[in-house]
Amino acid sequence: MPARASNWGWNPAGRRRYLLILLWVGHGAWVAMGPRPGHVWTRIAGTLARPAEGLASHWEAWRTRRQDRARSLAQLQAENANLRAQLAALQLAAAQQAPQLAEAGEAERILGLRQQIPLALAGARVIFSTRPEAFGGLILDGGRDRGFVPDQGVIAPEGVVGRLWSVGPTQSKVLPADAPNASVSVMLARSRATGVLEGLGSGQALIRYLSNQEVVQVGEAVYTSGLDRVFPRGLLVGYVTRVEKGELELHVTMQLSAPLDRLHFVLILPPQPPLEVQEPFVAPAAPPHRGTP
Repeated sequence: MPARASNWGWNPAGRRRYLLILLWVGHGAWVAMGPRPGHVWTRIAGTLARPAEGLASHWEAWRTRRQDRARSLAQLQAENANLRAQLAALQLAAAQQAPQLAEAGEAERILGLRQQIPLALAGARVIFSTRPEAFGGLILDGGRDRGFVPDQGVIAPEGVVGRLWSVGPTQSKVLPADAPNASVSVMLARSRATGVLEGLGSGQALIRYLSNQEVVQVGEAVYTSGLDRVFPRGLLVGYVTRVEKGELELHVTMQLSAPLDRLHFVLILPPQPPLEVQEPFVAPAAPPHRGTP
């Protein structure tokens, strides 16, 4: 007996059944949607489109924020570049003005020192320094044209600088007080003991001919004694930095108070000034840090 074809297979009978079911389902959906089905489809489409619209909205907001951040970053970078350029310009201007300001301050101190010492002092500018060389010194912008002669004392607001070593027609060379062949008659502030300063270089000097019986303290001020007739008595020379007892005399090392490597202006004392003049000459600066004797 032949097999009977199924009514639900993909055959003419089954296809008719599927078509009827589809028509009934479509009719039921049309009845359920009522007389205005377009609004329903619109709502359905809107509901289905909401996730995509939200995603698109979030994407656009992210792109907008990214563009704003990029613009803000570019503006900040431009502002930073502008500020850096302004800072560099100010630093350059300050560096260019620093030497003039330093010279102006030093010139003001020179004028103050000139008013303190009742002597005929001559001002001079330091135009060159040969101090790094052996037996180097300072070159001044005045010579015989200004009446300078060798062995005139040279001072600064901070203290004794040295003496004129050689005098030319328009320039002079200063032998600084820390030169190995320099000598200055000095005295200690506390005991008034006198000695002779001999240069050691690098702003330091040794005080010779002090008896072992003298009591010298580290940090004690050292002044000119006036016995060499180059400097009057009482000019600040420096401060004691080290004291040691020797076989015949004390070995006293001192640091000069005048910044020999940073001078722009100096004052020239008259030849053979008087032993005593009105004090104070140079206001003592604060002593350097005290080391161990």
